[in-house]
Amino acid sequence: MMTKPTAPLVLIADDNRDTRDMYALYLSKIGYSVETAAEGREAVVKALTLRPDLIVMDLEMPGVSGWRAMEDIRRDAKTADTPILVLTGHDFKNYLQPAAVALGACSFLVKPCLPEELAREISEIIPTRQNRAANAS
Repeated sequence: MMTKPTAPLVLIADDNRDTRDMYALYLSKIGYSVETAAEGREAVVKALTLRPDLIVMDLEMPGVSGWRAMEDIRRDAKTADTPILVLTGHDFKNYLQPAAVALGACSFLVKPCLPEELAREISEIIPTRQNRAANAS
């Protein structure tokens, strides 16, 4: 008996509620399961418990920053290989990108970023539902 493939789970960590809601709504409409976190500590806890297919991480958040959250996520064997897409208001063209790569970021987008652009980047990192269904059969 074949089971129906589940939608890839994306965890969005950003301290701005409007940003989280906009991306979560768009991604869920195009077929992703979405969870959100308002700060880094919550992102780490959700990453460890939910085991998302991809994490969208803001870098500057109150409390535990995205930088620290990425370190903690990479430190745990359960989430060490989870793709992390950095979405930040900081320009990555200079010194930040190498630092983020060193912490395990696989991709970078700079805000403001259209939801379609984020979805395009995510689809290049994790397989779509259609690809998963094809691979499962």
